[in-house]
Amino acid sequence: MAQYLIIADSSCELPEEYHNDARFALVPFYINIEDNITIDTPDIDIPKLISDIAASTTCPKSSCPSPDAFIKLIEESDATNIYIVTISSHLSGCYNSAVLAMNTYNEEHDDKNILVIDSESASCGESQLALKAMEYEEEGLSFEEISTRLLTFRDTMSTYCVLDNLDTLRKNGRLSKLSALVAGTLNIKPLLMGVKGELEAAGKAIGLKKTWNIMVDRIVKDVTSDCRTTDYLKSHFRLIIAHCNNLSGAEKIASMLQERAPFIDYIIMHTSGLSTLYANDGGIIVTY
Repeated sequence: MAQYLIIADSSCELPEEYHNDARFALVPFYINIEDNITIDTPDIDIPKLISDIAASTTCPKSSCPSPDAFIKLIEESDATNIYIVTISSHLSGCYNSAVLAMNTYNEEHDDKNILVIDSESASCGESQLALKAMEYEEEGLSFEEISTRLLTFRDTMSTYCVLDNLDTLRKNGRLSKLSALVAGTLNIKPLLMGVKGELEAAGKAIGLKKTWNIMVDRIVKDVTSDCRTTDYLKSHFRLIIAHCNNLSGAEKIASMLQERAPFIDYIIMHTSGLSTLYANDGGIIVTY
């Protein structure tokens, strides 16, 4: 029996070795394409989802889990400490659902410590926090200390995206700060950066590969500044890349970074259903 449980919404990708780990649980989003609803579970057919998104004549949408979905997992768990990691509250109402679930449970029970944390990110940004929560628990730290460390880690975490197609984000109003951004016939690809849970432009270039180079340069500059030595990087920073049908691109970015900025670990995963919906075919998300 695990003494703790880490709950995340299905935007979070987990390394394969944790897919059936009792310490983790995922609450699914719902994906609506042409009025066909798909539950975003780990066994979702990603190639079909990509094909359906491309063929859709209407804007694909998603809906977040209800508070009841979180409450069910909390009630069924024997864990004393529960950590709930959600997609950015600027991108979804999932955080509000999780907070309502926590408050509802706490009104009637006092047997569990529950932290709900807005990742201010998505996809592998949530993965970073979920894995950190596990590591801190395995170190034997108190719930209070872990909560403080997770919030600090969240505030120092970086998220970058290079997307080949911005249509789903744009049509769902997720690019409000980037209304002037144009990625049309000139094949201009923007580098997007997470800032307090919202996406902002951090650069652009013609073609994905040149935009990847800009991103790599920014990451190297960031992690090698402020006395962050090679030993510090190897002991503190984990790089996670989530890709949507673009393993070769993810491996290329990881290779470029390995040559210039060693991390404690490099993890590459395919995007979940929800992340696939918004990243679109070829999209890449990088967090550290």
